[in-house]
Amino acid sequence: MSEKRRLPPVTQLGMLSLGLIVAAVIYLSAHLPEHVSLGPAIALLAVSALLLGANVVALRRADGFAWRRFLEVARWALLAYAIIAGLIEYVFLRNNTSGGPLIVLTLSLVVFALTVPVLIAFTVARYDVAESEPRRDAST
Repeated sequence: MSEKRRLPPVTQLGMLSLGLIVAAVIYLSAHLPEHVSLGPAIALLAVSALLLGANVVALRRADGFAWRRFLEVARWALLAYAIIAGLIEYVFLRNNTSGGPLIVLTLSLVVFALTVPVLIAFTVARYDVAESEPRRDAST
């Protein structure tokens, strides 16, 4: 009988982080180009970044996790989402966003571009076997 690995709630925390960061970007974008209070967006950004950090720390402490597969997938996903975040940043710059709103939007895009690859890579790596564990045949 196979033992099920206990992994932290990476998907749940990641989706919460992603939801908060999307809410921050929508809040700021909806109020531009007029003056916008940065307080709510900064609070959402801070909580989202803390959740991302907690997610990575919790995952780092998980025993038997397939880090090689995680990093293999995360690199390519990070490349894709860095390009997406760069294109969105270009739109904000092109629309003359500046000052505090631009800084908060840029940091929000960074959190977005890190959160999604963590989610994608975790989804793949959670079903892989870590290097130290023996591979099991489907017949056993």
